[in-house]
Amino acid sequence: MERVIISGGGTGGHIFPAISIANEIRRRYPKCRILFVGAHGRLEADKVPEAGYEILLLKIEGLSRGKNPFKHIRTLSLFTRAYYSVKRELKRFRPEVVIGVGGYASAPTLMVARSLGIPTVVQEQNSYAGVTNKIVGKGASAVCVAYRGMEKFFPKAKKVVLTGNPVRADLLETPKHLPEAYEYFDLSPDNKTLLVLGGSLGARTINRSTADALAELTSREDRLQVIWQCGKGYAKEAHRQLREQGYQDRNVHIHDFISRMDYAYSVADLVISRAGAGSISEFSLLGLPVILVPSPNVAEDHQTKNAQALAKEGAALMIKDAEAEETLYDVALRVLDAPEELASLSKQIKGMALPNAAEKIVDEIELSVRTVKK
Repeated sequence: MERVIISGGGTGGHIFPAISIANEIRRRYPKCRILFVGAHGRLEADKVPEAGYEILLLKIEGLSRGKNPFKHIRTLSLFTRAYYSVKRELKRFRPEVVIGVGGYASAPTLMVARSLGIPTVVQEQNSYAGVTNKIVGKGASAVCVAYRGMEKFFPKAKKVVLTGNPVRADLLETPKHLPEAYEYFDLSPDNKTLLVLGGSLGARTINRSTADALAELTSREDRLQVIWQCGKGYAKEAHRQLREQGYQDRNVHIHDFISRMDYAYSVADLVISRAGAGSISEFSLLGLPVILVPSPNVAEDHQTKNAQALAKEGAALMIKDAEAEETLYDVALRVLDAPEELASLSKQIKGMALPNAAEKIVDEIELSVRTVKK
């Protein structure tokens, strides 16, 4: 392969798998030129260049759930402009294949590719396919999925392949309970560690629940330490709450963003997290016990479906967002004191892991390119 386009983004759950796919393509084809297509003002605008790839940014937005006709007109206008902008770029760049990972930008990109006869491959991270991927999956050479039974969402795809979700290589290379990881966070390897994640932008309910539990968390400083990633938007408030309650320099460590997630996972005995597909894939491959609090503010409520898929197998605990402030930390502290339950959660979630996802996806990409060249 000489020229590949990867399109999509919006959240880390789309971007990091996309970058993993790009890295595997580059490993196999060092001279291959890879162009990303994303949306202005979204996370890919920073993360893709940081990973060493060029990106075309489109002015595009998702459909509004409201009934305001002016917003719908604006969305349609932006989509039309994006469509023709992408069409010019694809004719210039001449990719051999276009890969969609979900998100606003992937819709016009894959629709143009299909109209030009360029093979497409779709990567769906969730257990409930998003609207964009269901649309662009029609006629795709392959749809790569992370959950069984996804054929129902892609009846017109040429094939649906169970590959799993790609994860960052550094997460798999860092061993559990690494001494350097404890040093990095200024933690003791003798105490249990609770890792609280709300995604890179934070999660309101998880943050509020954690703030309400500060008194109980800090009272256990001889047995428990907490890494709390609260997101940039909540960091100032979290520090204020910790300071005003007199809990500074205790066992709760606040971070707006964790750049060394491999270290965070290395020290974590239990994780509290939203139920994004990318995060779940990481927890599964690493065998991390987790309590999932699905976000209710995502398309098709796909996080709840992701969490339910694990909970019914005993591979995770799920607490509804509406119930979290009342029950989350009662459950978390109980589980931390139950080594048998931690071990069971770890074993069950690891059993659901699908390793080597990036390699399997690139195998399908290669196959789609070879089929067209024949």
